[in-house]
Amino acid sequence: MTNKQSEQHNKPLMQQALGKQWEQLPAALQAHYQHTNNTDSGVLTIEYPPLMQPYLSFMRLLGALVNKRGENVPATVEKWMEGGVQRWKRSIHFPDGKTIFFKSYWVYTSGEKGASGTNRANTSELIEYVSPFMGLRMAVTVEQGELHYEGVHYVIKLGSLLLPIPEWLILGHTTIVERALNEEEFAMDFRLKHPWFGQLFRYSGTFTTE
Repeated sequence: MTNKQSEQHNKPLMQQALGKQWEQLPAALQAHYQHTNNTDSGVLTIEYPPLMQPYLSFMRLLGALVNKRGENVPATVEKWMEGGVQRWKRSIHFPDGKTIFFKSYWVYTSGEKGASGTNRANTSELIEYVSPFMGLRMAVTVEQGELHYEGVHYVIKLGSLLLPIPEWLILGHTTIVERALNEEEFAMDFRLKHPWFGQLFRYSGTFTTE
């Protein structure tokens, strides 16, 4: 590995995706995406229509999302690197004593191959995998100091190939907005909106990275 490759490998995944825009992120968000092991602590509010309960319970079997509502529920997010992959482990502690774990891993899409076998060149994209075979490709950008995610499409991973699945076939369009509240604390807002059925899922909260 060359010095340049080593330097790139040791950058946070988000910094690799954002490039020069990384410098526009406030300190609280840079800490949230740092390369070294870290833990976010805070509270989450989870909202969705009652009719979504069976579908979300099915998605939980696939490792995706959370199938229990709650307001200001204590939560932690542990993050660590394994090579070029960043692992996330979310632990959500409900008042009834139940804890839901939501695990995923993130990869920078540089060099990822689409279904055609060709590399996708957009360097501002990441994929979050909720299982070894299913993930969501998202584009990231910084707007007025806020980090914005936009869902591109879901992916089914077939070896080294990625089969794109339109968002509306699964749950709808994904958006995430993260903004710093001060030097240490940040707020996040994750939403899924379907073009026909409106908002189907939302979780939002405030966190501090330790």
